[in-house]
Formats: sequence, C-alpha cells, structure tokens
Amino acid sequence: MIIKNVHIENNPKLQDVEIRDGRFYRIADEINGTGQVIDGKGSLLLPPFIDSHVHLDSTLTAGEPEWNETGTLFDGIRIWSERKKSLTKDDVKKRAKKSIELMASNGIQYIRSHVDVTDPKLTALEALLEVREEVKDIADLQLVAFPQEGILSFPHGKDLMTTAVKEGVDAVGGIPHFEFNADYGRRSVAFLMELAEKYDKLVDVHCDEIDDPNTRNLEYLATEAYERGMGARVTASHTTAMAQYNDAYVCKLMRLLKMSGINFVANPLVNMHLGGRFDTYPKGRGITRVKELLANGINVSFGEDDIQDPWNPLGTGNMIDVVKMGVYACHLMGHQQLVDSYKLVTTNASRTLNVKDYGIKEGNEANCVIVGSSDFYGALVGDATVLYSIRHGKVLVKRNAPDVEKNW
Repeated sequence: MIIKNVHIENNPKLQDVEIRDGRFYRIADEINGTGQVIDGKGSLLLPPFIDSHVHLDSTLTAGEPEWNETGTLFDGIRIWSERKKSLTKDDVKKRAKKSIELMASNGIQYIRSHVDVTDPKLTALEALLEVREEVKDIADLQLVAFPQEGILSFPHGKDLMTTAVKEGVDAVGGIPHFEFNADYGRRSVAFLMELAEKYDKLVDVHCDEIDDPNTRNLEYLATEAYERGMGARVTASHTTAMAQYNDAYVCKLMRLLKMSGINFVANPLVNMHLGGRFDTYPKGRGITRVKELLANGINVSFGEDDIQDPWNPLGTGNMIDVVKMGVYACHLMGHQQLVDSYKLVTTNASRTLNVKDYGIKEGNEANCVIVGSSDFYGALVGDATVLYSIRHGKVLVKRNAPDVEKNW
C-alpha cells in the first residue's frame, strides 16, 4: 500500500508513505510502486486516535431505569447501581461492541475501558474480557478493574478487586474520594498500588473526581507511584478537585507530580457536564489544570468517559469532539496549541496506555488515520471527519461522505 500526498502530523510538506507487511516501510517526498494506492489529496495523516478513558459496561444505558435529571456524579452512581442489577453478559457485550464499532468508525483504534467490579457476580468483567478478544482486529482494548462503589466501602471489595486482577484485567483502578472517609481513601490507594505491583499491572485511578478543595488523594497516589518507581505506569483520571485547590498548595503539589512521573487523563465533555453542580456562582468548570500540567512537562491525555449513560446522555465516540471541548475549557486556544492538540488523543494517550510501536515512523505498525483537513487546526474548525482508518496496513474504514465503508 502507498499513501500519497498527505501532511504527516501537521507537516506543511506533502509526503508519501509506503506500507509493507503491516508496517510503515518508507516515508519520502515521492514513492511510486505497484499495489493499492490511496491519494490523500492534501489531507492530514495522523496516528490512530486513542480513547484513554471510557466505560463500556455502562454505555448506551441512558434513561435506564431513569434519567439523571440533576446531572451530578452521585446521581449517576445511584442510577447505575440500579441498572447493573439487571446486567447480563449478552446485554453488556451487545452494547459494548456497538460502541466500539462506532468508535472505530471515527478512527479510534486503542481504548481503555473501566469496568465496574463492585458486583459479586462480576458480570460486566466476564463480558468485556470476551469482547477484548473479539474486537482485537479493529481495536486494542485495555480493561481497568474499577470499584465504582469503593474498595473498602463495598462488601468484599478487596476480594473482588483481587479476583478481577487474576481474571486478566490490564490495570487496577480505584475511587478513593468516594470511599466512606479520608482514611479509607488513603488505604484504598495503598491497597490498589500494592495489588498492581504484585501482579505487574498498570494503574488508572478515578482520583478526586469531586469539586472539594480539601480532597487530597492525588498526593497519596503520586507518592505511592514515586516510592514504588511505577510512575510511568500510573494514571490519575479526572482530578477535578485540582481545579479547586489554592495556588500555594498546587505549587507544592506540582513538584511531587513531576517527580512521580504519573500520567493524567481529563475527560472534558463529562467533566464540564458534571462539574460545578453544587456551586451557585462563581461556578467551577469541573476540569483539572490541564494547561498547567502540560506546561510543567506532565503527560496529559483526553478521554470521552461516557457514551449515552447515567453520567452523560450524549456522546458519539468521536475524539475530535472531545478535543474541541477540551481546548475551549482549558484555554488551549493559541494557534500552536490548537495545531498540537491532536496529541492529547494520540501520542500523549499512547504514553498513558503504555502503547508500544505507536506512531507514523518507519518500522512501526502501520496504524493511522487520514483526516479531511491539511492540519489539525483546520480539522477543529471544520469538524473534519476521518476519511480512512488503516490498521496493520489494511483499510478498516473508508468514508465517501455521507457513506462509510467498514471492513469488519
């Protein structure tokens, strides 16, 4: 396969890319040869999109058994706790696969999904372990053991987490701010870090997803990551309380965050929706300090988080939508910031997920997307679509507006 006339990651110069045996073989100004030729016609060639944070077990359940009319995180948890009582493996698999196909049609090839393990039957976990294998031709799926109702605050929470890890999840999660008290929160962080280290797993914690400026679980997670030497394998998701911290404390905290080397995931669509719900005015934005973290050299990526479920009645599996909300909410609206914002759902996200062999580079796996714009600024302005999604050197998606051809 030869891809011709594309701007590789915003490069103003048009180049060609040759793919052989499922890998990027050559990148040059002009390549001619036999076989399949795709003319990019001046479009943008990017690494495939990555959704760093989603919940595939709850996807497409909005309104079941009721709508979240308050728009709060806590009502979402309450409604989901009722909905999950009726979960079946087939139910979870059907909804998850439908969502993954939607995401794949929008150029997403790597997904990290949290799966609720505060369920004695672990129904969703069993289903998504099967889905992970069944969708591998169109997406790499990582699963995080996520204790939605707490580890120490849920009956047999530690045992359920341990079982989930032994069953084969990729990462260990947590939700320390939702535990019954601060002591439980700290102890849950220590437990999950010990569990991840013992079984050589990644870590991704829903950490301080609350507008409480007194919540301090992030510093415990960063300290554990630093002292265990696990920083690059650890992710703090949401961290919305950080937007409420005073600047003096953030200055002190930022030193620890840099030393720890942990990753951050913000979820602009859902964070903006759920955040500030208990404020009158001034009303908080509900999103962590993305701009400041990036300025300090700390890795940040974006996720969609929820697709039509109790926490978000909207969501379309499109990472360009996520980036557009994120650049507005985080004041990343300088021209170069906009041009570079694709990294929040590509290269930065690959670090978050510890993806190897990623990126448009000779020798790497030939995974990429062609977006209908000459650079990412234009993609944001024009709500550009993914024209092609190519995985292992094969075309997954070809879009001839308004039709989409899918090869799965």
